[in-house]
Amino acid sequence: MAAYTLLDKRQLAQLAEDYGLGKLQTTNGVVEGSVNTHHRVDTSKGRYLVRVDEVKSEIEVKRELDLLLYLRKHGFPCPQLAVDRKGRQYREVGGKCVSLYKFVDGNHKEAPKLTLNQIENAGRVLADLHVIGKGYKKGIENRFSFERVAEVYLDVRERLPSYFKKITRTLDEEVGYLEHYLESKLPKGIIHGDPFLDNLLFRGEKVVAVLDFEAASRGKYIFDLATAVNALCYDGERYDLKRFEALITGYESLRTLSLAEWDAFPNELRFSALRFTITRLNDFFLNPVDSSQRINKDFREFYDRLSILRREREGGMEGLLMAMATGYDYRKYQKVRAIEKKGKS
Repeated sequence: MAAYTLLDKRQLAQLAEDYGLGKLQTTNGVVEGSVNTHHRVDTSKGRYLVRVDEVKSEIEVKRELDLLLYLRKHGFPCPQLAVDRKGRQYREVGGKCVSLYKFVDGNHKEAPKLTLNQIENAGRVLADLHVIGKGYKKGIENRFSFERVAEVYLDVRERLPSYFKKITRTLDEEVGYLEHYLESKLPKGIIHGDPFLDNLLFRGEKVVAVLDFEAASRGKYIFDLATAVNALCYDGERYDLKRFEALITGYESLRTLSLAEWDAFPNELRFSALRFTITRLNDFFLNPVDSSQRINKDFREFYDRLSILRREREGGMEGLLMAMATGYDYRKYQKVRAIEKKGKS
């Protein structure tokens, strides 16, 4: 979320009228996030979010809305799209697509305050998305595939200042490494693409909403899970093994990782850290804007993770690698034991 295209009170009042929401009471621009503009509006019939798509074409907006409708139909806690009096899901304002969603009552959590139960539930809801999404057969292009991210980096690299030599060298090496070691033949389907804390709403221990499907696409499930690890299992200095185990426990309660996915996990963690380092360099560092429009995000957060994942400095990576190396074998062993016990009973 962010606030680039500001709709005035007259425009918002007209939207409220067109959507049958009653009288407009108060409005607020939402500055969190980086891509799209959001306005929170209070009406006599409740609270809603108005979204202005800043970068997607009309066909891309239609695809995202179609996915959200599918997920809601199958019980997934994603934003609930509002439809106007004429049955329209969006309209154009100033050449940009505008849509409305019911406001979800929940709380954002800061990483240090997350409980293990909340992390486990986040893992479960991510797996739920992947399982439900298997039935969605329409294609959504992945705008953040490795090839696309590498293309963005070529442009970013040319614009980085000269004092970024060490960072540039690291990113060069990482792009070269992942080009040869990322595995493409892994389970794929609908992924969120951006499962960060600012896109999760909690009520108590439960995840009540997964927000912002801007980056949703057809992609590798393990990339989505790796991004969740980078987002939820890093405490600011190192990866927390207990958090990792809680996330995996929640995820595998609904969807079991394959051996190939366990093997690919370390490299997907590295790609996730690289992806957000590069896109934050592009969107924030090289594109500074007034802080009243958005909350700026520091690329160094993910560059630091990348340094740990490359094992250039301490930070809990050894524990993660051990958990990944034994995770599949341990689960298989437990399954065999369960079958043996059942046969004896």
